Amino acid sequence: MPTEKPSSLRLLIAISIAILAVSTSSVFIRFAQKEAPSLVIAASRLLLASLFLAPPTLIRHRAELKNLSRKELLLGLLSGIFLAIHFATWITSLEYTTITNSVVLVSTSPLWVAILAPIFLKEKLTKTVILGMILTLVGGTIIGFSEGCTWDGGIICASPTGFGLAEASKGNFLALAGAWAIAGYLLIGRQLRAKMSLIPYIFLVYGMAAIVMLIILFVGGETLLGYSAITYLWLLLIAIFPQLIGHSTYNWALRYLPVALVAVTTLGEPIGSSILAFVILKEIPTTLQIIGGVLILAGIYVTSQKEKRTEKKKE
Repeated sequence: MPTEKPSSLRLLIAISIAILAVSTSSVFIRFAQKEAPSLVIAASRLLLASLFLAPPTLIRHRAELKNLSRKELLLGLLSGIFLAIHFATWITSLEYTTITNSVVLVSTSPLWVAILAPIFLKEKLTKTVILGMILTLVGGTIIGFSEGCTWDGGIICASPTGFGLAEASKGNFLALAGAWAIAGYLLIGRQLRAKMSLIPYIFLVYGMAAIVMLIILFVGGETLLGYSAITYLWLLLIAIFPQLIGHSTYNWALRYLPVALVAVTTLGEPIGSSILAFVILKEIPTTLQIIGGVLILAGIYVTSQKEKRTEKKKE
């Protein structure tokens, strides 16, 4: 049975809720990191989300899961591996760099998808994508430079963000690694998502990613047990708001909106996260961070226009 398209107002409200939900992620993670290791936070996020999704999936979509081929299960596993790497690297990045830098850099995934598409999807690298790459690379260079310096009528190098240059560089690289991983997740999962409905798809991928993270915890000698009640509360909030409400709403919207439009709306996350970091954690972005962030977001936006034109040709 075809599903009736929701009204524009309902879609707008849903996307707004998704942006607000995902914007809370970095702040909640910062609170959880006061006691829990980053890999524990990543594993808990995926495990709790999978457990919440298990009842509706197994009750209403069991047949769909049973009918998956070996190839489709392998795609789910590979998507889960990349998703696990994404959360492991990005969440760890928040230990070393500012929320603004981390969230802006990890949000570059649409750009890397566009760059990798010619290799994996046989799509041409257009001038629009190249322009987006240039804007993003310039913005990323400024972001990296901003950790050790600031602008006050001239360049002053004194690490104004509170992170050492070596620490910040490590955090920025981990955030970029998170973007590369999510690009792999999207490229691999695209084939699988086309054949599956939303709930069983995210259950399969979140579940696979949770298993990967649990294996990593076991090898690393970490445990999910023994933390305080407040830490478990933060872990629960991370699983509910940014993961189940935020990411799942984006996936739901893809059924009714062009991919390019949804990709552009996700640019609200760096803005929302930076505002929450300023209000709650008193993290004030420097002038160079703002300039670099604007250039990166502009690069992602420009790149997304190529996807938009591609979709129009297919219609």
